[in-house]
Amino acid sequence: MTSVVIGKTEKEAIDDSPQPSASGMAASAIDGAAATALRSVLQRVQVAADRCSRQSDRIRVVAVSKTKPVSLIRQVYDVGHRCFGENYVQEFVEKAPQLPEDIEWHFIGNLQSNKVKLLLTGVPNLAMVETVDDEKIANQLNRVVGNIGRKPLKVFVQVNTSGEESKFGVEPAGCVSLVKHVTSSCPNLEFCGLMTIGMPDYTSTPENFKTLASCRSEVCKAIGITEDQCELSMGMSGDFELAIEMGSTNVRIGSTIFGARDYSKKQ
Repeated sequence: MTSVVIGKTEKEAIDDSPQPSASGMAASAIDGAAATALRSVLQRVQVAADRCSRQSDRIRVVAVSKTKPVSLIRQVYDVGHRCFGENYVQEFVEKAPQLPEDIEWHFIGNLQSNKVKLLLTGVPNLAMVETVDDEKIANQLNRVVGNIGRKPLKVFVQVNTSGEESKFGVEPAGCVSLVKHVTSSCPNLEFCGLMTIGMPDYTSTPENFKTLASCRSEVCKAIGITEDQCELSMGMSGDFELAIEMGSTNVRIGSTIFGARDYSKKQ
């Protein structure tokens, strides 16, 4: 699932890229750092996968590019990466049309019902919404996907595994019910797995990941699928290696690749 080709393709992409002008040296240095950081992340994914006898190509790396400029995303794209994630609908629909159509976009932020149409029409190559957390948003996504006639949209159900009021997601006890709703009442959605955002405290994160894995077991039993058919999206910059060792198939890496966020333009 890892969306980067290492080796000849990557080298050719680097060799063929234009040399920066003097005025562009500062931006180029940042871009180069992002490409280098991506390679480091992929190596760490490989090592973590090896530790738990997993195949690294079964682990998807979502490069989270929120608040970052198109030029920086393009540099990471140019070294072979194809899977990117965005959190804010307005920013997303402004950036996506400026980038190649073969990008596999994931929406990983909280999604309001009144923004669903804008998101789906503004990003035709949207591959996944990772944050379905109630029936209302599932129904709206299903309705709009049907109205615009696009192929079924892949979704994860977001679970609030930490119990924090500041986090979105269905409570673990309600996870099976929401998944059943998606699979039985939303024909334009393709249920692919579960997603969570662990607590920043490293010592408590394993419990969040264990909770999500338990939810997967319950979901798979309830709807009659194998655990291999239900992905786990867990792990970010600070804990993705641990998440991989605990079964994550989808890690969302932002600042470790792109550097610190700039929220100065956000409300």
